Amino acid sequence: MKGSITLANGTSFAGDWLGDHQYCSGEVVFYTGMTGYEQVLTDPSYQGQIVVFSYPFIGNYGFMPESMESAQIQVSGVIMADCYPFQLEGEQHSLTAYLNHHQIPALTNVDTRALIQQIRKKGSVPAVMHASTIPSDSFQLQECWPKTALQKFGTGKTHIVLIDFGYKKSIADSLIDQGCTVTVVPFDYETAEIEKLNPDGFVFSNGAGDPMRFSKYFSRYKNIAVRYPVLGICLGHQILALAFGGETMKLKFGHRGANHPVMNVKTGKVSMSSQNHSYVVKKESLHSTGFNIWFENVNDKSVEGLWHSQYDISSVQFHPEAAPGPQEHAQIFQDFIQTVKHKEKVRSYA
Repeated sequence: MKGSITLANGTSFAGDWLGDHQYCSGEVVFYTGMTGYEQVLTDPSYQGQIVVFSYPFIGNYGFMPESMESAQIQVSGVIMADCYPFQLEGEQHSLTAYLNHHQIPALTNVDTRALIQQIRKKGSVPAVMHASTIPSDSFQLQECWPKTALQKFGTGKTHIVLIDFGYKKSIADSLIDQGCTVTVVPFDYETAEIEKLNPDGFVFSNGAGDPMRFSKYFSRYKNIAVRYPVLGICLGHQILALAFGGETMKLKFGHRGANHPVMNVKTGKVSMSSQNHSYVVKKESLHSTGFNIWFENVNDKSVEGLWHSQYDISSVQFHPEAAPGPQEHAQIFQDFIQTVKHKEKVRSYA
């Protein structure tokens, strides 16, 4: 069966339709990594988006549930140049069968190079994937809000509260690997209830969408950040900057992939990072916030990390828990936990 993806500007790209579900809508974005499609499809930061894979062949190693970043597929639809069409050995799921089981439509044999060039020129725009007619209200994007109950993982001595804006499972796993107990709380969890958990530190998670939609909670987040060691990741990084008076802006087509170079401005060292975001912190807005630039994007010089001159706050725009190859950014979690433990020791002598 044939199908198409139609952008809000009227441009359309045809391909072969996969799946029984014959329609979806969302902001169309592209991902440049060669591998990691399981993590992309289940990453809550991609919630409600249509993802175009730039790598020409997807699905050759199937879909392994143990690689999932959340309990379900988060994207609205998938666009590929080509997809592995055969059944895999043993009990391993094929990518196409897994997508269809979760009612996620896909298009293959699409000119993904031309589609990505269109996104780069025009920016990330609302789009519709369809195997039939397009409903009249198709290009209205809906906000996706994280819905999480209180969860607890690990048995370590250091207690980290992970504020959930759409967190990835591997963030919690990275903290557990550092000897932590991790309690995941909803983004709107009351401060008094958080205090009852007796946290040692906080991680502000990744998530989808515009960070300004959480503005009613900024004073609450700042109150936490001035009293505890805090690490912000992706959306959490943006929210921390906003809570202290910074500003953000939306990039034309965002950063998404496993091969984005960032430079530590303290050391001058360049490393490769995994990224997925549309918004960045505006460098010129940081002057009165107390934040200093920690990492910078090598390609466009955008802000990739911050540290605070007065409080134990650090944040990164990229994903230190995701390794495109070497585990270069695992040190960020190690340094954060060392800061937390030092704070614990200071409190014990106070």
